[in-house]
Amino acid sequence: MPLEPIATLMGRARAGRFAVGYFESWSVDSLQGVIDAAESTRSPVILGFNGEFLSRAGRVAAERLEWYGALGRAAAESAKVPCGLIFNECPNDAWVIRAAEVGFNLVMPADPAAPPDDYVRRVQAITRVAHARGVAVEAELGELPCGTGDGPGAGGSLTGADAAAGFVAATGVDLLAVSVGNVHIKLHGQAPLDLDRLGAISRRVDRPLVLHGGTGIDAASLRAAIGLGVAKVNYGTYLKQRYLAALRAALAVNEPNPHELLGLGGARDVLVAGRLAVRDAVLERIDLLGCCGKA
Repeated sequence: MPLEPIATLMGRARAGRFAVGYFESWSVDSLQGVIDAAESTRSPVILGFNGEFLSRAGRVAAERLEWYGALGRAAAESAKVPCGLIFNECPNDAWVIRAAEVGFNLVMPADPAAPPDDYVRRVQAITRVAHARGVAVEAELGELPCGTGDGPGAGGSLTGADAAAGFVAATGVDLLAVSVGNVHIKLHGQAPLDLDRLGAISRRVDRPLVLHGGTGIDAASLRAAIGLGVAKVNYGTYLKQRYLAALRAALAVNEPNPHELLGLGGARDVLVAGRLAVRDAVLERIDLLGCCGKA
């Protein structure tokens, strides 16, 4: 089916008191795994790719954003469940605007290093361009700590309710991602959220709220957060952990025929192993969102 408007996905989620999962992809097989899981549970889902990663200047080979937009739209159109498509967390404004032009129906400018006034101005400009094309905008106020413990944003900064309300009023964004104890790239374990802070934000902000760092949020906090207005939850780290473990296991098999490992689609195909690992990883978490059976 065609891409589902983000406003429709979020409206249904808020009315039904569930959240839609964004399960990040990085390849065709990982994207297939996400859709396999969404279809088997009859769940609406948001597909997409990491804009910070794709736009990084240090990539060995430059990426063609048009391919990712076309791939995401084709995947959504063939899916049996409603899908949105996000270009997620990108500090490069030109890439964000380009994403709105090549098929994504949700874009997210994100630049924790930017001065607050500069970030507001840039988000305002991107929102005007995106809305003119019928594309929704998500932005983040506050900064998630980094679970790897390195980099300038390792400690993060929490979102304040008053600041969140002012930011939404100034920028006109459609979704607001918040920092309330959630952690980016949490490699081990799970932790609770600051639900009092989240509740205060929800009372001041009349927009769907988003939690990044879904990998590290404990189940009880997640369920409570959905009741407080969270309508979208992002997952990435644990999907790649499972994917890599499956590929390592598949490559450990002594198979001299390269076609058995790549392309035939049988039990020894490493890309099949990756697809199934992503599918099973999504199935582990998607029920927590309350979205199963809501497609």
